[in-house]
Amino acid sequence: MSGETPRNSVSGCGARVTLAAMPTPALPPSRHLVLGVTGGIAAYKCAELVRLWVRQGHTVDVVMTAAAKAFVGPATFQALSGRPVRDDLWRSETGGMDHIALSRGVDALIVAPASADFIGKLTHGLADDLLSTLCLARDCPLLIAPAMNRQMWENPATRRNVAQLRADGIAVLGPASGEQACGEVGEGRMLEPAEIVWRVESHLLPKPLAGRRVLITSGPTLEPIDPVRALVNRSSGRMGHAIAAAARDAGATVTLVSGPVAVPAPGDVQTIRVETAAEMLDAVEAQIAGTDIFIGVAAVADYRSEMQAPHKLKRDGGPLKLDLLPNPDILATVAGRANPPFCVGFAAESQDLLAHAEAKRRRKGLPLLVANDASAIGSEASRLHLLDDTGVHSLPPADKAVSGRWVVDHIAHLFNQGETP
Repeated sequence: MSGETPRNSVSGCGARVTLAAMPTPALPPSRHLVLGVTGGIAAYKCAELVRLWVRQGHTVDVVMTAAAKAFVGPATFQALSGRPVRDDLWRSETGGMDHIALSRGVDALIVAPASADFIGKLTHGLADDLLSTLCLARDCPLLIAPAMNRQMWENPATRRNVAQLRADGIAVLGPASGEQACGEVGEGRMLEPAEIVWRVESHLLPKPLAGRRVLITSGPTLEPIDPVRALVNRSSGRMGHAIAAAARDAGATVTLVSGPVAVPAPGDVQTIRVETAAEMLDAVEAQIAGTDIFIGVAAVADYRSEMQAPHKLKRDGGPLKLDLLPNPDILATVAGRANPPFCVGFAAESQDLLAHAEAKRRRKGLPLLVANDASAIGSEASRLHLLDDTGVHSLPPADKAVSGRWVVDHIAHLFNQGETP
Protein backbone atom coordinates (compact mmCIF):
# COMPACT_ATOMS: atom_id res chain seq x y z
CA MET A 1 0.00 0.00 0.00
CA SER A 2 1.38 3.40 -0.90
CA GLY A 3 2.32 5.64 1.99
CA GLU A 4 2.61 2.70 4.38
CA THR A 5 5.78 2.36 6.42
CA PRO A 6 7.70 -0.80 5.44
CA ARG A 7 7.68 -3.50 8.11
CA ASN A 8 11.46 -3.32 8.51
CA SER A 9 11.66 0.41 9.06
CA VAL A 10 10.84 2.99 11.72
CA SER A 11 9.59 6.47 10.91
CA GLY A 12 8.87 9.66 12.76
CA CYS A 13 10.33 13.13 13.28
CA GLY A 14 10.90 13.38 9.53
CA ALA A 15 13.22 10.36 9.44
CA ARG A 16 12.87 6.78 8.32
CA VAL A 17 15.41 4.18 9.42
CA THR A 18 15.86 0.70 8.03
CA LEU A 19 16.55 -2.17 10.37
CA ALA A 20 19.70 -3.68 8.90
CA ALA A 21 20.83 -7.23 9.44
CA MET A 22 23.88 -7.54 11.65
CA PRO A 23 25.45 -10.71 13.07
CA THR A 24 25.33 -10.92 16.85
CA PRO A 25 28.69 -9.55 18.03
CA ALA A 26 30.98 -12.21 19.41
CA LEU A 27 31.90 -12.22 23.08
CA PRO A 28 35.61 -12.46 23.93
CA PRO A 29 36.77 -15.97 23.02
CA SER A 30 37.62 -18.65 25.54
CA ARG A 31 41.38 -18.76 25.89
CA HIS A 32 44.03 -21.15 27.12
CA LEU A 33 46.43 -19.27 29.40
CA VAL A 34 49.52 -20.26 31.36
CA LEU A 35 50.18 -18.32 34.56
CA GLY A 36 53.70 -18.34 35.97
CA VAL A 37 53.88 -17.38 39.66
CA THR A 38 57.22 -16.31 41.15
CA GLY A 39 58.22 -15.51 44.74
CA GLY A 40 56.71 -12.37 46.20
CA ILE A 41 53.99 -11.30 48.60
CA ALA A 42 51.83 -10.35 45.60
CA ALA A 43 51.56 -14.07 44.79
CA TYR A 44 48.45 -14.23 46.96
CA LYS A 45 46.65 -11.95 44.46
CA CYS A 46 47.14 -14.54 41.75
CA ALA A 47 44.49 -16.75 43.33
CA GLU A 48 41.96 -14.07 42.42
CA LEU A 49 43.57 -13.75 38.99
CA VAL A 50 42.98 -17.45 38.29
CA ARG A 51 39.43 -17.22 39.64
CA LEU A 52 38.60 -14.32 37.29
CA TRP A 53 39.99 -16.10 34.24
CA VAL A 54 38.16 -19.34 35.00
CA ARG A 55 34.97 -17.37 35.59
CA GLN A 56 35.33 -15.96 32.06
CA GLY A 57 35.53 -19.49 30.68
CA HIS A 58 39.29 -19.61 30.14
CA THR A 59 41.51 -22.64 30.76
CA VAL A 60 44.38 -21.79 33.10
CA ASP A 61 47.52 -23.83 33.75
CA VAL A 62 49.63 -22.63 36.69
CA VAL A 63 53.40 -22.99 36.90
CA MET A 64 55.07 -22.07 40.22
CA THR A 65 58.66 -21.45 41.21
CA ALA A 66 60.04 -22.84 44.46
CA ALA A 67 59.99 -19.33 45.96
CA ALA A 68 56.32 -18.86 45.00
CA LYS A 69 55.36 -21.91 47.05
CA ALA A 70 56.69 -20.16 50.14
CA PHE A 71 53.84 -17.65 49.78
CA VAL A 72 50.93 -19.69 48.32
CA GLY A 73 50.44 -23.44 48.23
CA PRO A 74 49.92 -25.29 44.93
CA ALA A 75 46.67 -26.75 46.28
CA THR A 76 45.10 -23.28 46.16
CA PHE A 77 45.75 -22.87 42.45
CA GLN A 78 44.78 -26.45 41.68
CA ALA A 79 41.42 -25.97 43.40
CA LEU A 80 40.74 -22.71 41.56
CA SER A 81 41.91 -23.81 38.12
CA GLY A 82 40.71 -27.41 38.28
CA ARG A 83 44.02 -28.44 36.72
CA PRO A 84 47.29 -29.82 38.12
CA VAL A 85 49.92 -27.26 39.12
CA ARG A 86 53.38 -27.68 37.60
CA ASP A 87 56.37 -26.77 39.77
CA ASP A 88 59.19 -29.18 38.90
CA LEU A 89 61.38 -29.24 35.80
CA TRP A 90 62.23 -32.89 36.40
CA ARG A 91 58.82 -34.26 37.31
CA SER A 92 56.69 -34.03 34.20
CA GLU A 93 53.28 -35.12 33.00
CA THR A 94 54.34 -34.93 29.35
CA GLY A 95 57.32 -37.27 29.27
CA GLY A 96 59.81 -34.73 30.59
CA MET A 97 58.75 -32.06 28.12
CA ASP A 98 56.53 -29.75 30.20
CA HIS A 99 58.87 -26.85 29.46
CA ILE A 100 57.97 -27.24 25.79
CA ALA A 101 54.48 -28.74 25.78
CA LEU A 102 52.98 -26.19 28.18
CA SER A 103 53.40 -23.31 25.73
CA ARG A 104 52.17 -25.11 22.63
CA GLY A 105 48.65 -24.29 21.55
CA VAL A 106 48.09 -21.68 24.27
CA ASP A 107 47.16 -18.04 23.80
CA ALA A 108 49.61 -16.46 26.22
CA LEU A 109 52.07 -17.04 29.04
CA ILE A 110 51.73 -14.51 31.86
CA VAL A 111 54.23 -14.20 34.73
CA ALA A 112 52.65 -12.55 37.78
CA PRO A 113 54.12 -11.50 40.04
CA ALA A 114 57.38 -11.15 38.15
CA SER A 115 60.07 -10.64 40.79
CA ALA A 116 63.27 -8.67 40.23
CA ASP A 117 65.19 -11.94 40.31
CA PHE A 118 63.02 -13.58 37.67
CA ILE A 119 63.14 -10.48 35.45
CA GLY A 120 66.96 -10.62 35.63
CA LYS A 121 66.99 -14.30 34.69
CA LEU A 122 64.58 -13.73 31.82
CA THR A 123 66.63 -10.83 30.47
CA HIS A 124 69.81 -12.89 30.30
CA GLY A 125 68.23 -16.10 29.07
CA LEU A 126 68.92 -18.12 32.22
CA ALA A 127 66.85 -21.27 32.62
CA ASP A 128 67.31 -23.29 35.81
CA ASP A 129 63.71 -24.22 36.67
CA LEU A 130 60.48 -25.09 34.90
CA LEU A 131 59.11 -21.54 34.56
CA SER A 132 62.31 -19.90 33.29
CA THR A 133 62.86 -22.78 30.85
CA LEU A 134 59.26 -22.52 29.69
CA CYS A 135 59.71 -18.81 28.98
CA LEU A 136 62.69 -19.54 26.73
CA ALA A 137 61.00 -22.43 24.91
CA ARG A 138 57.60 -20.76 24.55
CA ASP A 139 55.64 -20.60 21.33
CA CYS A 140 53.19 -17.88 22.45
CA PRO A 141 53.17 -14.24 23.61
CA LEU A 142 54.83 -13.55 26.97
CA LEU A 143 53.55 -10.87 29.38
CA ILE A 144 54.96 -10.03 32.80
CA ALA A 145 53.45 -8.11 35.74
CA PRO A 146 56.37 -6.87 37.88
CA ALA A 147 56.06 -6.66 41.66
CA MET A 148 58.82 -5.55 44.02
CA ASN A 149 59.93 -2.91 46.49
CA ARG A 150 60.00 0.60 45.05
CA GLN A 151 63.81 0.88 45.36
CA MET A 152 64.28 -2.46 43.63
CA TRP A 153 62.05 -1.23 40.81
CA GLU A 154 63.96 2.05 40.56
CA ASN A 155 67.37 0.36 40.60
CA PRO A 156 69.24 0.98 37.33
CA ALA A 157 69.84 -2.75 36.89
CA THR A 158 66.09 -3.46 37.01
CA ARG A 159 65.35 -0.61 34.63
CA ARG A 160 67.94 -1.92 32.16
CA ASN A 161 66.49 -5.41 32.38
CA VAL A 162 62.91 -4.22 31.84
CA ALA A 163 63.96 -2.04 28.89
CA GLN A 164 65.63 -5.06 27.30
CA LEU A 165 62.54 -7.24 27.81
CA ARG A 166 60.39 -4.62 26.10
CA ALA A 167 62.90 -4.46 23.24
CA ASP A 168 62.62 -8.25 22.98
CA GLY A 169 58.86 -7.94 22.45
CA ILE A 170 57.76 -8.95 25.96
CA ALA A 171 54.78 -6.97 27.25
CA VAL A 172 55.32 -5.37 30.67
CA LEU A 173 52.07 -4.78 32.59
CA GLY A 174 52.59 -2.12 35.23
CA PRO A 175 53.69 -1.88 37.92
CA ALA A 176 51.28 0.34 39.85
CA SER A 177 52.15 2.88 42.49
CA GLY A 178 50.92 2.85 46.08
CA GLU A 179 51.45 1.41 49.53
CA GLN A 180 53.63 -1.68 49.56
CA ALA A 181 53.74 -4.67 51.90
CA CYS A 182 56.97 -3.34 53.43
CA GLY A 183 55.16 -0.16 54.46
CA GLU A 184 56.85 2.07 51.90
CA VAL A 185 54.93 3.94 49.23
CA GLY A 186 55.93 4.15 45.58
CA GLU A 187 56.01 2.39 42.24
CA GLY A 188 56.40 -1.37 42.28
CA ARG A 189 53.01 -2.80 43.29
CA MET A 190 51.66 -5.52 41.05
CA LEU A 191 48.59 -4.44 39.13
CA GLU A 192 45.32 -5.60 40.65
CA PRO A 193 44.00 -8.89 39.22
CA ALA A 194 41.08 -7.28 37.36
CA GLU A 195 43.50 -4.87 35.66
CA ILE A 196 45.79 -7.72 34.62
CA VAL A 197 42.81 -9.61 33.19
CA TRP A 198 41.86 -6.55 31.15
CA ARG A 199 45.44 -5.87 30.01
CA VAL A 200 46.02 -9.44 28.88
CA GLU A 201 42.77 -9.51 26.90
CA SER A 202 43.62 -6.12 25.39
CA HIS A 203 47.03 -7.39 24.32
CA LEU A 204 45.51 -10.40 22.56
CA LEU A 205 42.77 -8.53 20.70
CA PRO A 206 43.15 -7.57 17.01
CA LYS A 207 44.39 -4.02 16.34
CA PRO A 208 42.18 -2.64 13.54
CA LEU A 209 42.93 0.96 14.58
CA ALA A 210 46.71 0.62 14.86
CA GLY A 211 48.42 3.88 13.95
CA ARG A 212 45.20 5.92 14.19
CA ARG A 213 44.49 8.88 16.47
CA VAL A 214 41.12 8.86 18.22
CA LEU A 215 39.65 11.77 20.17
CA ILE A 216 36.74 11.03 22.52
CA THR A 217 34.55 13.15 24.77
CA SER A 218 32.96 11.55 27.84
CA GLY A 219 30.86 12.29 30.90
CA PRO A 220 28.64 15.31 31.55
CA THR A 221 29.46 18.98 31.39
CA LEU A 222 28.70 21.19 34.38
CA GLU A 223 27.44 24.76 33.88
CA PRO A 224 27.72 26.88 37.05
CA ILE A 225 24.90 29.06 38.33
CA ASP A 226 26.72 30.11 41.49
CA PRO A 227 29.68 28.63 43.45
CA VAL A 228 27.57 25.67 44.69
CA ARG A 229 24.85 25.15 42.07
CA ALA A 230 25.08 24.07 38.45
CA LEU A 231 23.17 22.76 35.46
CA VAL A 232 24.34 19.28 34.60
CA ASN A 233 23.32 16.32 32.46
CA ARG A 234 23.00 12.87 34.04
CA SER A 235 25.98 10.90 32.79
CA SER A 236 28.37 8.65 34.70
CA GLY A 237 31.01 8.64 31.96
CA ARG A 238 31.13 4.83 31.98
CA MET A 239 30.22 4.49 28.31
CA GLY A 240 32.66 7.12 27.09
CA HIS A 241 35.47 5.71 29.20
CA ALA A 242 34.67 2.18 27.95
CA ILE A 243 34.84 3.44 24.36
CA ALA A 244 38.21 5.04 25.11
CA ALA A 245 39.56 1.79 26.57
CA ALA A 246 38.23 -0.19 23.61
CA ALA A 247 39.83 2.19 21.10
CA ARG A 248 43.12 1.90 22.98
CA ASP A 249 42.81 -1.89 22.88
CA ALA A 250 42.19 -1.68 19.12
CA GLY A 251 45.62 -0.11 18.75
CA ALA A 252 44.70 3.58 18.53
CA THR A 253 46.43 6.47 20.23
CA VAL A 254 43.58 7.85 22.32
CA THR A 255 42.89 11.25 23.85
CA LEU A 256 39.93 11.44 26.23
CA VAL A 257 38.32 14.78 27.09
CA SER A 258 36.25 14.10 30.19
CA GLY A 259 33.75 16.12 32.13
CA PRO A 260 33.46 15.61 35.92
CA VAL A 261 33.05 11.87 36.57
CA ALA A 262 33.78 9.43 39.40
CA VAL A 263 34.99 6.56 37.18
CA PRO A 264 38.78 6.23 36.77
CA ALA A 265 40.36 7.14 33.45
CA PRO A 266 41.57 4.18 31.36
CA GLY A 267 45.28 3.44 31.54
CA ASP A 268 47.55 4.43 28.63
CA VAL A 269 45.06 7.08 27.51
CA GLN A 270 45.80 10.81 27.54
CA THR A 271 43.02 12.32 29.66
CA ILE A 272 42.08 16.00 29.71
CA ARG A 273 39.63 17.00 32.44
CA VAL A 274 37.15 19.84 31.91
CA GLU A 275 33.91 21.07 33.44
CA THR A 276 31.92 23.28 31.10
CA ALA A 277 30.85 22.82 27.49
CA ALA A 278 33.02 25.76 26.48
CA GLU A 279 36.05 24.15 28.14
CA MET A 280 35.30 20.86 26.42
CA LEU A 281 35.06 22.55 23.03
CA ASP A 282 38.38 24.36 23.66
CA ALA A 283 40.06 21.08 24.58
CA VAL A 284 38.64 19.31 21.52
CA GLU A 285 39.75 22.09 19.16
CA ALA A 286 43.23 22.03 20.70
CA GLN A 287 43.51 18.28 20.00
CA ILE A 288 41.60 17.88 16.73
CA ALA A 289 44.55 18.42 14.37
CA GLY A 290 45.72 15.04 13.09
CA THR A 291 42.74 13.20 14.56
CA ASP A 292 41.44 10.36 12.42
CA ILE A 293 38.27 9.55 14.40
CA PHE A 294 36.22 11.77 16.70
CA ILE A 295 33.67 10.11 19.01
CA GLY A 296 31.34 12.46 20.87
CA VAL A 297 30.04 10.38 23.77
CA ALA A 298 29.79 13.21 26.31
CA ALA A 299 26.37 14.36 27.49
CA VAL A 300 27.06 18.03 26.82
CA ALA A 301 24.63 20.42 28.50
CA ASP A 302 22.57 22.11 25.80
CA TYR A 303 22.23 25.31 27.81
CA ARG A 304 24.15 27.40 30.33
CA SER A 305 22.94 30.05 32.73
CA GLU A 306 23.41 33.59 31.50
CA MET A 307 23.89 34.57 35.13
CA GLN A 308 26.84 33.13 37.06
CA ALA A 309 26.64 34.63 40.53
CA PRO A 310 29.99 35.15 42.31
CA HIS A 311 28.43 34.12 45.64
CA LYS A 312 25.84 31.56 46.68
CA LEU A 313 22.31 32.67 45.86
CA LYS A 314 20.14 32.82 48.96
CA ARG A 315 16.77 31.15 48.96
CA ASP A 316 14.01 33.72 49.59
CA GLY A 317 10.96 31.51 49.17
CA GLY A 318 10.08 32.84 45.74
CA PRO A 319 10.76 31.35 42.30
CA LEU A 320 14.24 31.62 40.81
CA LYS A 321 14.24 32.69 37.19
CA LEU A 322 17.19 31.83 35.00
CA ASP A 323 17.87 32.94 31.46
CA LEU A 324 19.47 30.07 29.59
CA LEU A 325 21.82 30.50 26.65
CA PRO A 326 22.58 27.74 24.13
CA ASN A 327 25.93 26.01 24.49
CA PRO A 328 28.13 25.28 21.48
CA ASP A 329 27.35 22.04 19.65
CA ILE A 330 30.72 20.30 19.86
CA LEU A 331 29.87 17.39 17.57
CA ALA A 332 28.37 19.66 14.89
CA THR A 333 31.40 21.95 15.13
CA VAL A 334 33.82 19.09 14.50
CA ALA A 335 31.68 17.49 11.78
CA GLY A 336 31.35 20.87 10.06
CA ARG A 337 35.08 21.41 9.65
CA ALA A 338 36.48 21.75 6.15
CA ASN A 339 38.26 18.39 6.43
CA PRO A 340 36.58 16.65 9.36
CA PRO A 341 37.71 13.38 10.93
CA PHE A 342 35.41 10.36 10.85
CA CYS A 343 32.74 11.56 13.28
CA VAL A 344 30.63 9.38 15.55
CA GLY A 345 27.81 10.76 17.69
CA PHE A 346 25.77 9.42 20.60
CA ALA A 347 22.10 10.11 21.27
CA ALA A 348 20.05 9.32 24.37
CA GLU A 349 16.30 9.59 23.84
CA SER A 350 13.30 8.92 26.06
CA GLN A 351 10.84 8.29 23.17
CA ASP A 352 10.92 7.45 19.46
CA LEU A 353 14.56 6.49 19.97
CA LEU A 354 15.49 5.34 16.49
CA ALA A 355 13.61 8.03 14.59
CA HIS A 356 15.02 10.86 16.70
CA ALA A 357 18.52 9.37 16.47
CA GLU A 358 18.39 9.04 12.68
CA ALA A 359 17.14 12.60 12.36
CA LYS A 360 20.11 13.77 14.45
CA ARG A 361 22.54 11.71 12.36
CA ARG A 362 21.28 13.20 9.12
CA ARG A 363 21.12 16.73 10.50
CA LYS A 364 24.76 16.62 11.57
CA GLY A 365 26.00 14.65 8.58
CA LEU A 366 27.44 11.76 10.58
CA PRO A 367 28.52 8.41 9.11
CA LEU A 368 27.60 6.72 12.41
CA LEU A 369 25.43 7.50 15.41
CA VAL A 370 25.00 5.32 18.51
CA ALA A 371 21.58 5.49 20.15
CA ASN A 372 20.53 4.34 23.60
CA ASP A 373 17.45 4.70 25.78
CA ALA A 374 17.78 7.59 28.22
CA SER A 375 16.54 5.36 31.04
CA ALA A 376 19.85 3.45 30.90
CA ILE A 377 21.95 6.52 31.70
CA GLY A 378 24.17 5.83 34.71
CA SER A 379 23.61 2.07 34.65
CA GLU A 380 26.28 -0.61 34.38
CA ALA A 381 24.73 -2.18 31.25
CA SER A 382 23.44 -0.87 27.96
CA ARG A 383 21.56 -1.88 24.83
CA LEU A 384 22.84 0.17 21.92
CA HIS A 385 21.67 0.72 18.37
CA LEU A 386 24.19 1.67 15.67
CA LEU A 387 22.77 3.85 12.89
CA ASP A 388 24.80 4.21 9.71
CA ASP A 389 24.12 4.59 5.99
CA THR A 390 22.98 0.96 5.71
CA GLY A 391 20.37 1.19 8.48
CA VAL A 392 20.10 0.27 12.16
CA HIS A 393 22.24 -2.44 13.75
CA SER A 394 20.88 -3.32 17.19
CA LEU A 395 23.33 -4.78 19.69
CA PRO A 396 22.30 -7.23 22.40
CA PRO A 397 22.26 -6.05 26.03
CA ALA A 398 25.73 -6.15 27.58
CA ASP A 399 27.86 -4.40 30.16
CA LYS A 400 29.44 -1.20 28.91
CA ALA A 401 32.94 -2.63 28.55
CA VAL A 402 31.65 -5.26 26.12
CA SER A 403 29.33 -2.81 24.34
CA GLY A 404 32.24 -0.40 23.98
CA ARG A 405 34.27 -3.03 22.16
CA TRP A 406 31.40 -3.82 19.81
CA VAL A 407 30.98 -0.13 19.00
CA VAL A 408 34.70 0.32 18.32
CA ASP A 409 34.71 -2.80 16.13
CA HIS A 410 31.93 -1.27 14.02
CA ILE A 411 33.71 2.10 13.88
CA ALA A 412 36.91 0.40 12.75
CA HIS A 413 34.99 -1.54 10.08
CA LEU A 414 33.37 1.60 8.66
CA PHE A 415 36.54 3.69 8.90
CA ASN A 416 38.80 1.10 7.27
CA GLN A 417 36.15 0.43 4.62
CA GLY A 418 36.23 4.11 3.75
CA GLU A 419 40.04 4.10 3.62
CA THR A 420 40.11 1.20 1.15
CA PRO A 421 40.46 2.47 -2.44
